[in-house]
Amino acid sequence: MWLSCAYFFFVLASWFILRPIRDEMGAAGGVRNLSWLFTGTLAVTLVANPLFSALTVRLPARRFVPITYRFFMVNLLVFYALSRALPEDRHIWLGRAFFVWSSMYNLFIISVFWAFMVDVWRTDQGKRLFGFIGVGGTLGSLAGSATTAALAQRIGPVNLLLVSVVLLELAEQCMRRIPMIFRAAEGSDGRTGATLPPVRGRKPAAAAPTPTTATIVHGSDRPLGGTVVAGVTHVLRSPYLLGICTLMLLFTVTSTFLYFQQADIAERAFTDRAARTAFFAKIDVWVNALTVFIQVFLTGRILKYLGIGVALSFLPVLSVVGFGALGLVPTVAVFVAFQVARRAGSYALERPSREVLFTAVNREDKYKAKSFIDTFVYRGGDQIGAWTDTALRHAGLGMAGIAFAAVPVCMIWLGNALWLARRNTAIARERGEDETPDAIAPVGRVVAVR
Repeated sequence: MWLSCAYFFFVLASWFILRPIRDEMGAAGGVRNLSWLFTGTLAVTLVANPLFSALTVRLPARRFVPITYRFFMVNLLVFYALSRALPEDRHIWLGRAFFVWSSMYNLFIISVFWAFMVDVWRTDQGKRLFGFIGVGGTLGSLAGSATTAALAQRIGPVNLLLVSVVLLELAEQCMRRIPMIFRAAEGSDGRTGATLPPVRGRKPAAAAPTPTTATIVHGSDRPLGGTVVAGVTHVLRSPYLLGICTLMLLFTVTSTFLYFQQADIAERAFTDRAARTAFFAKIDVWVNALTVFIQVFLTGRILKYLGIGVALSFLPVLSVVGFGALGLVPTVAVFVAFQVARRAGSYALERPSREVLFTAVNREDKYKAKSFIDTFVYRGGDQIGAWTDTALRHAGLGMAGIAFAAVPVCMIWLGNALWLARRNTAIARERGEDETPDAIAPVGRVVAVR
């Protein structure tokens, strides 16, 4: 658990050093060009997904995860070298390339982290621990954004790329040390076949088959197999995975509306690039401080006592209220308050509960289908939101009009979240996963395989 926290800390610290730099480059290129940058990001993500799937087919997780991170480290070093070598008048195009690349990069490094987590932990464990593990990531986000806010104007944004490389390497080292010996081997249907040991004062489930073999299985020591396109085909065949796609799509569409308005505000309020970078970093600091508070005091309790349905519903309900308020009072203060609350709710509640949904699928889908949803579907939602925002602006709508247009989208999002929560609970019961904390097998215990 502590290694998972440290792993997430370094992953998000690495990304949040880069995020304000990316946002500044996007604002510097003009809001009118953001739609094209999002199109480029979608195209790059479409190319990257099959390459990542090819790694998962041939290599075990212990090998393809480090290869993925090392690939991105080399990319960062290339951007650093180009920033030093190219003349100033070429930096606007380099900035656009970095925007497209980093928008793909952040999704992959975070998706790979969570795929590894849902491979390590069961559904019942995830509900108890993902909130706490998320605290490590939030502290990393806070450290990364604070580092950029403090150093961007002192040493220059380009030198921060090297700091990001070092942090990503530390994340990779933490990942290598996380054990995966407490998940049983999967049967032909891809489901976990673990039988939990008897719990004091409780009778074993009557439907559980009699164990025939006892073994310790290192699930990350073998390739996933399957096909490169399995992530897409499995999603299209599964109503449950399609529901997660819809959840992701509606979240990203509404997030893109807010992102475009943020870039518009920053472009008008600041003329100095370093000042814009520091401004974006300060917003990240506020978001992450609020996120830490929610994760420490609320996330685990909400998931444990109120259930995944409440956690998944929080953000769409907040978005209905927030977009409605922004439509009625379209001021900068209301926007900033809504953006900070929404992003904190996303990190503290929506993301952990969404990851719990993936604990109910087989190992292949945890990496392939999840990667497809977390990257291509996510950026597809960005693309839909970007061009929808552009169309609404051409139609004469301002901040208030776009906010009102987002309200019914958030209501559909809420209905989908409630359906997914019910399906996840039903699947967990079918698989015999007890949500009671004392029913969890200790880490490292030999498990029985059906």
